[in-house]
Amino acid sequence: MTHPFTGAGVALITPFNEDKSVDYSALERLIENQIQGGIDYLVVLGTTAETPTLTDEEKKEIVRFVIEKNAGRLKIVVGMGGNNTLGLVKSIQNANFDGVDAILSVTPYYNKPTQEGLFQHFKMVVEACPIPVILYNVPGRTGVNMDADTTLRIARLSEKVVAIKEASGDLGQFAKIISKAPAYFKLISGDDGLTLPSITMGAVGVISVIANALPEKLSQLTHTSLHGDNATAGKLHLQMAEMLKLIFKEGNPGGVKALMELMGSVKNELRLPLVPVSISTKVLIETEWKKIG
Repeated sequence: MTHPFTGAGVALITPFNEDKSVDYSALERLIENQIQGGIDYLVVLGTTAETPTLTDEEKKEIVRFVIEKNAGRLKIVVGMGGNNTLGLVKSIQNANFDGVDAILSVTPYYNKPTQEGLFQHFKMVVEACPIPVILYNVPGRTGVNMDADTTLRIARLSEKVVAIKEASGDLGQFAKIISKAPAYFKLISGDDGLTLPSITMGAVGVISVIANALPEKLSQLTHTSLHGDNATAGKLHLQMAEMLKLIFKEGNPGGVKALMELMGSVKNELRLPLVPVSISTKVLIETEWKKIG
């Protein structure tokens, strides 16, 4: 069977108006662009969405809006993570998952739990959640790396634990997870720049940031690699390599929003504590866009 989250996922940005309200018109266009661009599933309320700056009401409305505009065309994953285990479990128990295919749950941040703490946290999450769970390991943001043994231990808890979005950047860790995982559990790259090497090792795809701006290129790279055409995938990777460096140069999603503004798809608006990228970085992004656009 094909894994339900094989291919190219996109970690959707949250477009804002000049007054910092959510720009739902731009969000609707973004959803359509992703579908037309060949993306396989949508990830809502991830890190790229500036989720910590959204109110509870805005989060609920964004999820409802994406489900409505998607109209059943693509699978939808919703970010549900936190560093208060009991609070997160309560949120999961009270959530409405109609139209949602899985949750993406990040390792607890700031607290810096041990590996045993990470296991116990996710054990409670998995037990509480009625739909599939995708783990999310991103030590550069959370301050703690979930090692391969802990990931595999969690994966073996239940077939509901279907994948991990692995963003440690450690290909050795990728390899151990891929080689020892149960058949139902797969690795998804959490780094755009590692899409090709991770798929070559056995990952089933990527959850991408740059797909917000370049869905066609990112989906083509992912799909050609999954079909074993690494020559084509390699060319696409090289086309985007410099842009990938630039959009993350001053953090995410500032870089991709700067690119999307140049493309005329969203306003270059972020909510504090994030701010737009510097003029010098924006000029570099524009120069590179002219090369590949």
